[in-house]
Amino acid sequence: MAAPDLLDPKSATQNSKPRLSFSTKPTVLASREESDSAINVMKWKTVSTIFLVVVVYLIIGATVFKALEQPHETSQRTTIVIQKQTFVSQHSCVNATELDELIQQVVAAINAGIIPLGNTSAQISHWDLGSSFFFAGTVITTIGFGNISPRTQGGKIFCIIYALLGIPLFGFLLAGVGDQLGTIFGKGIAKVEDTFVKWNVSQTKIRIISTIIFILFGCVLFVALPAVIFKHIEGWNTLDAIYFVVITLTTIGFGDYVAGGSDIEYLDFYKPVVWFWILVGLAYFAAVLSMIGDWLRVISKKTKEEVGEFRAHAAEWTANVTAEFKETRRRLSVEIYDKFQRATSIKRKLSAELAVNHNQDLTPCKRTLSVNHLTSEKDLLPALTKTDSIYMNGLTPHCAAEEIAVIENIK
Repeated sequence: MAAPDLLDPKSATQNSKPRLSFSTKPTVLASREESDSAINVMKWKTVSTIFLVVVVYLIIGATVFKALEQPHETSQRTTIVIQKQTFVSQHSCVNATELDELIQQVVAAINAGIIPLGNTSAQISHWDLGSSFFFAGTVITTIGFGNISPRTQGGKIFCIIYALLGIPLFGFLLAGVGDQLGTIFGKGIAKVEDTFVKWNVSQTKIRIISTIIFILFGCVLFVALPAVIFKHIEGWNTLDAIYFVVITLTTIGFGDYVAGGSDIEYLDFYKPVVWFWILVGLAYFAAVLSMIGDWLRVISKKTKEEVGEFRAHAAEWTANVTAEFKETRRRLSVEIYDKFQRATSIKRKLSAELAVNHNQDLTPCKRTLSVNHLTSEKDLLPALTKTDSIYMNGLTPHCAAEEIAVIENIK
């Protein structure tokens, strides 16, 4: 059996081995320098500018937070000091040292996640299966509320290993959920865009409208609706509920407000559902932040293109002006050179004529020289005598130091 022809399509379809392929376009292997230059790397000047903007933004935030929160902190400190003094004065059996020791124990209990109010033995454990599941979720999502944390050495070591393995795993999951969420939203937005296309709306307006719809729908589904649910279950006000939602989905997680952190009886599936909401909400917020980043990149690219076009027009205008100036200078130089050449030719011609007639006698019919020696202001010049093409006043050597009439050459 003959070997199949790799260039024959019929034989190639029957052969499972890889077949040769020829392309009309040559394959060019880029060098290392070209590949490195093809990668868009942010310049140090841009990085420094962004760093300064961030620092200024931090300073503005620090100033505002200081102005808003420091008076409240001072008021709380003054109030607790007064309450301690009042408590010690009203209870003579308790001194200030014993009271401070009790307060330190209370603070340690609160840091451990225990609220020392009422009968603490009846409180729900913060390390039951549901609470532990929620804590593990806050670890791999990098939220880290901080309301509870490992206190034992074994718990701290395991938390380190668990975070190092779980955070990348959750990153893959978040990317996949984000893609699926983007696909779902994309299909819905595509139908909306098709509707606007039928109404002959411009593409720019369609993009803006679809983006606004995407953001509003996501805010209602992942921010407003959960805030209403948390307000009802946790007993928070509207501001605290929205505050918790935004702080959680942006992975800030201060820990001052935590879903399922109160001493009320929750359903067993409450905290797992909250974690699932965190997963989907993080994917949505990641999509929104990615969209904002794309907008900024597009704006920056358009700005660079506009600046490039402006520079190109400026360079073209400068080149045109320079070329026109050079052409004008060249023309002027040629004209001036031609005039000088004509003048030189005329001068040479006249010099040649004068050299020919230099040895001839000056007869009255050819040249007449009249000497006008001005000895007083009343003397008048005599009429000029025409000889050939020259009108002259005759000059004598002894008049060299006195006022002499001008010789005019009239052609």
